Amino acid sequence: MSNHISETTTHVSFREEKGRYKGIFAWIFSTDHKRIGLLYLYAIVTFFLVGVSLGAAMKLELIAPGKTIMNPEAYNAIFTLHGVIMIFLVVVPGLPAVFGNFFLPIMIGAKDVAFPKLNLLSWWVYMVGAVIALSALFMGGGPPDTGWTFYAPYSFKTNTNMLPAVIGAFVLGFSSILTGINFIVTIHRLRAPGMTWFRLPLFPWTLYGTAWIQILATPIVGITLLMIVGERLFHIGFFDPALGGDPILYQHLFWIYSHPAVYIMILPAMGAISEIIPTFANKSIFGYKAIVISTLAIAFVGYFVWGHHMFTSGMSGTALYTFSFLTFLVAIPSAIKVFNWVGTLHKASIQLEPPFFWAASFLFVFMIGGLSGLALGALATNVHLHDTAFVVAHFHFIVFGGVGFAFMGAIHYWFPKIWGRMYNTKVATRGWIMFFIGFTTLYLPMFFLGIDGMPRRYYDYVDRFHGPNIISTIGSWVMIAGLIIILVNLIRGAKKGPKATKNPWGGKTLEWEVDSPPTLENFEEIPVIKRSPYDYR
Repeated sequence: MSNHISETTTHVSFREEKGRYKGIFAWIFSTDHKRIGLLYLYAIVTFFLVGVSLGAAMKLELIAPGKTIMNPEAYNAIFTLHGVIMIFLVVVPGLPAVFGNFFLPIMIGAKDVAFPKLNLLSWWVYMVGAVIALSALFMGGGPPDTGWTFYAPYSFKTNTNMLPAVIGAFVLGFSSILTGINFIVTIHRLRAPGMTWFRLPLFPWTLYGTAWIQILATPIVGITLLMIVGERLFHIGFFDPALGGDPILYQHLFWIYSHPAVYIMILPAMGAISEIIPTFANKSIFGYKAIVISTLAIAFVGYFVWGHHMFTSGMSGTALYTFSFLTFLVAIPSAIKVFNWVGTLHKASIQLEPPFFWAASFLFVFMIGGLSGLALGALATNVHLHDTAFVVAHFHFIVFGGVGFAFMGAIHYWFPKIWGRMYNTKVATRGWIMFFIGFTTLYLPMFFLGIDGMPRRYYDYVDRFHGPNIISTIGSWVMIAGLIIILVNLIRGAKKGPKATKNPWGGKTLEWEVDSPPTLENFEEIPVIKRSPYDYR
């Protein structure tokens, strides 16, 4: 009964909305989950390109010892802005906001999310938070220079524009929470008849796990950022040792959110890969229930491993051993997923198309990122590698390699469904090859730099680090060239590409049974589910 009521309400709101706005207002005031997903996509891609430009400037500075194109203060500001933009504006919202909004209702057989107006509000809150955060660029005092972690005590002692960046990140947290609430209620209440929990596609499963992290973990960083504001404005003494505060408390509070936030980033990426691999392997996913259980295990255990960011901060031996053990423990469900993906590909009739190339390269970079994370999770090696370029390489292999490659795979996979047209697959493959070569050339040398002792976030370095830094910088150019090829090809495909069939890849989940692009309410009649979403028999 509740499902019927929700769908009827959604139908009325669509009908009322249809002729109310025109032009851009028909987009920014739309409660259609598909349009909101595209609004997120266009905003996130824009911020991503800004973040990539800042990252390229940093790599150009590091091509040689000494000053190249900027001074140390500018370098500090640029790596802070790069981190804030990429983490808070791109990677955290990333897959859930774009593909979750667009495909979650379709994949579970619903006409929209549970709360369409709340969904629109989450996008508006996201944009307001982004504007506030980026306003720090244009105000007196200069851009913030603390790094994206806003570590105390520097964050409340620096004279740069910290407040807009911190308040912007605080506002962005509300967007994340609203999206999480919407997704949980949608999955619980609007699944099509016959779609039991173990008939739920894997991408919605990962969105479900992610949504719980968004709701439970995000308020912690919100409170922590408000405490930074309190320190700067009122000198309360939460983190200031001169007033009886503790800077280490800030690290605990920040990482209690920020490590689960890594799983906000990576779980939907794993969900997208879990959709792409069985489609192009032309066979059922291997170990469906194991992937579901490992998804929930990652979401749960991920709350308890924040201390591995703080092994050198002076924790007790008991805390060190516990956090190290939990870090190794959380690697197990991730390894289960990799085993399931490889098992799916075993003896499969693989269809070699651009989305599959992105998924296969995701496995490669994610394995490197995961295994290097175990080196940081071990106490002895962490002491040597902490705060070196090794950490930067590991982080980018997981976050940019994992989330970025999955995002690229998802956009190439669902492109014909979103726009109803096809891109040039040969050009897409060339773009992937250049991007993959550039990515590995950019970040692999950083592992060796870190092992050799090069600190991260440094503007300058001694001569022995010169060779790997040249290779790394050249890799950034190759990767950006690949990115340009990919974007031009996708834009051209969306505008002038040949019309796509309803199901060009042979997928089995519900989104491949609706029109391309989907109609306003997705389904003429709510489907009745009678099989597993991965039944290739």
